[in-house]
Amino acid sequence: MFERRAADRYHLRMHRARTVALTSDEIVEVRAAQRTFEGAYVRTALSQFSFALVVLKIFTSEFYSTGALFAIYGTGVLIIGLFRRQQGNRQFFSEVGEDGVHHHKFKTSGNAVLVLTALSVAAYATLIALTVRLGR
Repeated sequence: MFERRAADRYHLRMHRARTVALTSDEIVEVRAAQRTFEGAYVRTALSQFSFALVVLKIFTSEFYSTGALFAIYGTGVLIIGLFRRQQGNRQFFSEVGEDGVHHHKFKTSGNAVLVLTALSVAAYATLIALTVRLGR
């Protein structure tokens, strides 16, 4: 698994790229995860920005707060996507256990999921409150 100058052979740039030799299957797995998850966050943010723009351009001024809410939500999703990308660069690592043996670890993206869940719940609760306020 470990070989000298692995980054010259495997073109994966991370903080430990020169010390880790990844097989081609592992590189494919990392790239697939990047395309899937990072692309999903960016696509979601773009769709929220698009919907906010539609609301702000088409509807009357009483819906401006709804458009602003979706713009803020899209910004939050984009920030979480950047955080997820930064965390994804460190999801494979090894540590020395109590027995002195190197153990390979994998860190999930649970932190990003929790923050996105909290942001989504807050955004939709605010949307419900704004909708109820429109009826009055």
